[in-house]
Amino acid sequence: MDDQTKDIIKSHIDNNEVCLFMKGTPDAPQCGFSMAVSNMLKILEVNFKGVNVLENQNIREGVKVFSDWPTIPQLYIKKEFVGGCDIVKEMYESGELKKVLEDKGISFKK
Repeated sequence: MDDQTKDIIKSHIDNNEVCLFMKGTPDAPQCGFSMAVSNMLKILEVNFKGVNVLENQNIREGVKVFSDWPTIPQLYIKKEFVGGCDIVKEMYESGELKKVLEDKGISFKK
């Protein structure tokens, strides 16, 4: 991964409390897994940044190297990698995702 790609990925993570690298956008997901994670965040009424990896092949491949995680979507909360769809779904269903968001001081929509 080149430095420019790494800087772009890092910038998204650093500048957004909740950042979701996904296929498509939160309003128009391009894959079921991305849609699932996006919908969980919407149900929790969390403000989050969706980064469409389909717009940039370098970011699409680079984010997998950056996180050492082979699949997309990838969720970051306060610069910390949380996981992909299966992990986020388990956390959501157990109530852990909401607790992590609250513990990290993430603001929910009012």
